[in-house]
Amino acid sequence: MSKKDKAEEVAQEEKMNKAAEEVKENTETTEEETVELSIEEQLQQDLAKEKDKFLRLFAEFENYKKRTSKERMDLFKTAGQEVIVSMLPVMDDFDRAMKEISKSEDKELVTGVELIQNKFKETLKGKGLLEIEVVQGDAFNADVHEAITQIPAPDEKLKGKIIDVIEKGFTLGDKIIRHPKVVVGN
Repeated sequence: MSKKDKAEEVAQEEKMNKAAEEVKENTETTEEETVELSIEEQLQQDLAKEKDKFLRLFAEFENYKKRTSKERMDLFKTAGQEVIVSMLPVMDDFDRAMKEISKSEDKELVTGVELIQNKFKETLKGKGLLEIEVVQGDAFNADVHEAITQIPAPDEKLKGKIIDVIEKGFTLGDKIIRHPKVVVGN
């Protein structure tokens, strides 16, 4: 190798070293900027995650409040359901007693029992109890009525219809607590 070749080689190496140093310096500043940007980006991502967590937790809490409020309202609506259901046989007994007492000639006795019966019915009505109105000739509905038996219809018009009501039905609020027991014509 000649001196000229060696000088060119040394010059080339120096150029490469300078270029490498410049690249290294540029890389270091870029890495610092990248580190700064990545820290900032990381903080923004963390903030976004925390906001999302907060919003989800807040929405879950709102749903919890709504659900417990609805459950509480339902509980208040049907809180006395057991007591009212246990009073239904007493109401049936009053109806049977009124039928028999009305045959009596003692009008004061009939009036007294009627007053007690009406007060009892109004008290239960005030608590949300309503009688399901069923009369002879109504169409049978399996969702509302409970068929006790089927008998041959005395009239062609009464086929598939209610012939007789054995026991009254009642609703408490929107819920049927006792289905009316009926006899259906076939």
